[in-house]
Amino acid sequence: MHMKVQDVMTTDVASVHAGTPFRDIAEVLIARAVGAVPVVDGDGRVLGVVSEADLLHKEEFREQYYREGYRPPLRARLRARLGQEGAARSKAAGETAADLMTSPAVTVTAGTTTVAAARLMDEHGVKRLPVVDAEGRLRGIVSRHDLLKTFVRADGDIEREVRVEILGRSLWADTSRVGVHVHQGVVTLTGRMDRHSAARIAVRMTRRVSGVVDVVDELRWEEDDSPA
Repeated sequence: MHMKVQDVMTTDVASVHAGTPFRDIAEVLIARAVGAVPVVDGDGRVLGVVSEADLLHKEEFREQYYREGYRPPLRARLRARLGQEGAARSKAAGETAADLMTSPAVTVTAGTTTVAAARLMDEHGVKRLPVVDAEGRLRGIVSRHDLLKTFVRADGDIEREVRVEILGRSLWADTSRVGVHVHQGVVTLTGRMDRHSAARIAVRMTRRVSGVVDVVDELRWEEDDSPA
């Protein structure tokens, strides 16, 4: 019941090649108003990702590379104290996408659920994921902003899915006395069911529907068959 990446991803994706110069990468980011671009090979396979942060490492270490007496910003000074500046300095010296990119890229397929994609972003601390096919070729990109679309489904669409897919098809129970009301993504289940266990299942399954923000359980039952 969860939405898939293919339902929310962007297919018109800007990309660069390993040999794309620093300046050209920056121009692509500005022109397309994006925070990162995938780096692909000649067959369209994703090699890595170059982000604004990767480009800004030059600014952090401008004093070393441009001798302007520039004091690096706080994030660079903190990274130095933590002993994590090696990779940043390496990228600061980079001139092409191959030098600057983060590789290997964290990717997903179009059939990945949006929930799994969100967890992957959180796990790796990234804001977007290239979408690839079985051969690793670029097919799109999904961002945190795209994933928010799962929470702005129309209330009518959510109600229809709960009524048809859950109450109508998924439960082996009489749901004719169950009412469904949706307001701003919050689903309220009312009415009566034969067994407490079936009512609990209905609530759990409703929570899994894409776009559901919360479930208000007002269901009653004839028989309490839950464990003591």
